[in-house]
Amino acid sequence: MIKKVQADDVRLGMYIHEIKGNWLEHPFWKKSFLLDQQKDLDKLLSCTLDEIWIDTSKGLDVAVSEQAQSAAVVIPDSDKPKAETPRPAKKVSVDEELVAAKKIHKKAKEAVTTMFSDVRMGKALEIEEAVSLVDEINQSMERNSNALLSLIRLKTVNEYTYLHSVAVCMLMVAVGRQLGLSGEQLRQAGVAGLLHDVGKMAIPSEVLDKPGKLTDEEFTIIKSHPQRGWEILKSCYQVHETALDVCLHHHERVDGQGYPEKISGDALTLFARMGAVCDVYDAVSSSRCYKPAWSPAESIHKMATWAGHFDEKVFQAFVKTIGIYPTSTLVKLKSGRLGVVIEQSQKKLTAPIIKIFFSTRANAHIPVEILDLSKGTDSIENIEDPIKWGFDINKIQGI
Repeated sequence: MIKKVQADDVRLGMYIHEIKGNWLEHPFWKKSFLLDQQKDLDKLLSCTLDEIWIDTSKGLDVAVSEQAQSAAVVIPDSDKPKAETPRPAKKVSVDEELVAAKKIHKKAKEAVTTMFSDVRMGKALEIEEAVSLVDEINQSMERNSNALLSLIRLKTVNEYTYLHSVAVCMLMVAVGRQLGLSGEQLRQAGVAGLLHDVGKMAIPSEVLDKPGKLTDEEFTIIKSHPQRGWEILKSCYQVHETALDVCLHHHERVDGQGYPEKISGDALTLFARMGAVCDVYDAVSSSRCYKPAWSPAESIHKMATWAGHFDEKVFQAFVKTIGIYPTSTLVKLKSGRLGVVIEQSQKKLTAPIIKIFFSTRANAHIPVEILDLSKGTDSIENIEDPIKWGFDINKIQGI
């Protein structure tokens, strides 16, 4: 049952159903949660709160006298407002979802830029907008995940730090969905992706943005960003343990050869393993101040050869999410036509949905055609370099 209690009566093991009042007046951004951490209890007791509601069906009750118990305000389960079961989002085409996806991508970029700039200037980190943003990202992916995933490579060298965090957030949500995460777990995975590189704001710009090879000393400074980020996030009451974990451990490897703590295997959480894969994929498939980008497909194929680097199950889920031929990959078909991957097929990883636009035999553009290769009418011969052909993939995709 739902019960209103006094702050002094709150104890570990209770399930907080709701804290009444403006969320700015207390350090908890979650509406409901199990109170199982002493630090959270200490935070709760340090606030001046008028109403705290607990759910005794999910956690401990108040240890009070019978007289006090009878005086407590109780809402029987039968009178509780029935939570509406969210309706599954209506599936739409990539082109339809791109309209909303572009707005979300722009909003995410602005949010991360503001958050990271505040951190660089020593201001407190506010992540309420990040939580709302992750929910929008998840809703977009529920309608059609390929739209947002087609936007993650839209970044210039100067925008890398900010849009890399946006991309990792989106990839974390997409992989989380593939792994069966939902609700709060999925939300925390996305927020963790958004904040995983906040420690780079503590790295001097001349080192972070250096175009040439780093010295050993400079590389040591760069490698400090997970720990620096953890320290920044630790000081923020609103940050969940998942974000702290991914921030500190996204450069660890399952074979123990990563950093900063060289932990391995089962000592790495699922979220840290997800963060490692998503972070590396976006890094190697993006143009950096010191190296050109690998194509999406090349990135996947090379990452697959790095024994001991990634958790095998998480990497397999990642490949299922973005495909062996990821969105935006330019491919040549056996028919001699060129096309760009716009969507993954639900039937076969090696047979995505292609937007065909060019004939290599005629060396000329042809009427655009959307072709689902899983139907067997054509197949991929090889991956092509857009630069070699002089094509702007983003324009072809309508991005």
